[in-house]
Amino acid sequence: MATWFSYKLFGTILVLFLLHPFVAESGLIKPESLQDLKQAQKGDVLDDEFDDALEAGLGAFQQVYHLKVTGKIDPDTIKAMSAPRCGVPDVSSVNRTSNRHGHGHRHGMFYFAPKYAFFPGDRRWSKYHLNYNFLPDSVQVIDFQDLRGLIARAFQKWADVSPFRFTEVPEGTRADIRIGFYRRDHGDDYPFDGPGGVLAHAIAPEDGRLHYDADENWSTNPTGSQVDLESIAVHEIGHNLGLGHSEDQNAIMFPTFNAGTTKRNLGQDDISGLQALYGY
Repeated sequence: MATWFSYKLFGTILVLFLLHPFVAESGLIKPESLQDLKQAQKGDVLDDEFDDALEAGLGAFQQVYHLKVTGKIDPDTIKAMSAPRCGVPDVSSVNRTSNRHGHGHRHGMFYFAPKYAFFPGDRRWSKYHLNYNFLPDSVQVIDFQDLRGLIARAFQKWADVSPFRFTEVPEGTRADIRIGFYRRDHGDDYPFDGPGGVLAHAIAPEDGRLHYDADENWSTNPTGSQVDLESIAVHEIGHNLGLGHSEDQNAIMFPTFNAGTTKRNLGQDDISGLQALYGY
């Protein structure tokens, strides 16, 4: 029987895969204890049963991040686990697009297929004209007119390559996608964790919530440790439309994001994924 410490360690690894399937939380998430992982590699805290599970989890992680699949903890794996990333699950036993076309394969307990992914149940909107607005209790982090402009540009990225059209409606009007900035526990069961943690979360169709963590170091022209508001908006809108994470490093839906940079343009994988989900 694995010890409590063993299960805690395994949870550290699998948190990247087994978060809530309908919530896309983007953020700078780091494993809680890389030192624990290094200790586990020595094999002095795990029994044989847990070693098999640990190896499967590590192999899954390595597959997703284009590392050599060894099932072992090595410097490249530790580096990848430490990278800024989005908190939505990278892998699910369902919802990889190639699953339905007969491609992909299994590694241990996880299903793998290349490129884009969908949420379980292939959740999608039943219409192409969506309204959005800004929530009245939102914390102000930048000038509101600047925010309106960058959010409009982020929606336009998706409109340019699809039948979707997005219209801003006044505050207080019922909107399909609702945007706001919040701190810590803000009433949706997915509390933020302050600076340096989860950046934002967006929920799959037809929920439409898109929340930023107001405590992060946001910018419209990022340098250093600042995070680009517009880049994260484009990514989160992809989740609002039903896309999961992509394994294509050029895709906007790739799960990691570097502070001090911008990534505002869709990749071909993003475009193909949306087309495949909606069948247009």
